[in-house]
Amino acid sequence: MESSKALYKSFIKLAVGLCMANGKTLKQAKTNVDQLFKDHPYFDILSVYINRSKKSKKTLTQLLNNCVLICEEFGPNREYLTLVDLLKKLQRKSRSKDKNNNLVVKHFEEEIERINGYVPSPPLYNKMLESRSLIEWSSMVYLYPFIPKREKGNNKPVLLIPPYLGNDKSTSFMRRYLNSLGFKAYKWELGANYIRSSYIPILEETLDKIHEKHEEKVSLIGWSGGGIFAKILANRHPNKVEQIITVGSPIWGVMDLKTSINGVFDFLRGNSLKERNKRFLNELENVPDVPITCIYTKTDGVIPWKHCVEAETYRKDINNIEVFGSHSGLGANASVLLSVAKSLNANIKGKKVEVISNKYESLFYPKFWKQKGTYKIMNLFLKP
Repeated sequence: MESSKALYKSFIKLAVGLCMANGKTLKQAKTNVDQLFKDHPYFDILSVYINRSKKSKKTLTQLLNNCVLICEEFGPNREYLTLVDLLKKLQRKSRSKDKNNNLVVKHFEEEIERINGYVPSPPLYNKMLESRSLIEWSSMVYLYPFIPKREKGNNKPVLLIPPYLGNDKSTSFMRRYLNSLGFKAYKWELGANYIRSSYIPILEETLDKIHEKHEEKVSLIGWSGGGIFAKILANRHPNKVEQIITVGSPIWGVMDLKTSINGVFDFLRGNSLKERNKRFLNELENVPDVPITCIYTKTDGVIPWKHCVEAETYRKDINNIEVFGSHSGLGANASVLLSVAKSLNANIKGKKVEVISNKYESLFYPKFWKQKGTYKIMNLFLKP
């Protein structure tokens, strides 16, 4: 929140200005905006900013341009989706027929789409680091017996969808681990994943069969390109999907995705993914009405990591979990297996996702190492 203060202050001025342009008094405008943020995770802080709001001397267009400028300075960010959604709700609530005010909201959405269309391709350093996936996969054979098995699956159904060019062997460690915890992990059984829209009807049938067999909702786990299908299924069948967990998956902005494997797509398919599956990819922009957990690595050398996270401020049941590792090695990553199991159980029970059970497990997550100073090490070994 600290780094986003300038953005939220600017957005609040825009929201209050929009309310007043729609005929509200300053007091009414602040009340409306305050209610708008009531479910936001930073509500306590933002409520203070809202209460301090004053009537701006700037025009609505100037307030809009200032907010867009700050977004441009911060760069592409999926969290902007929350701001767009809040502004739309505010405009609908006011029931304004003023075309200029409606155009302000539309223009803001278009500007956010433009800004988020420029997520750069993974840097060369990350691409070179992908070679470590060979070590990750080979070492998992020896590490697997030591991965904690504290979670209880209670025979809950889980469908795993492999990455682009991967098959059911790609998810073998994850399925083995989940089955050992008591989950019922299902293969996708469609061979290699070429990310074709023609897979969807077959996956829908698979989802139906598992749903009917267990007589309960099914959790979906998708790695890389598999997460695309998990999100599509959740958007189409929220009544049959318990939750989705994506692992290094590009789940938004795929039409503008910049990745080194684009050339492979075109070579194998004869034409671009964008041309062939435009409608299918457009569905990815919608946020499914089910719990969402996105596991990603900032050292991803295949997919820009910003495309692999969802807006946590959009809803309380959306979580992003950062891990160490390469993109190609995420299927054989101990912290990924732990995160998947804990997220599955937490979301099924309607609880907050907490991936770290004890202070020693924190060593395997980037969040621990981002703490400043040496006290983090002292706290780890000296405190009980």
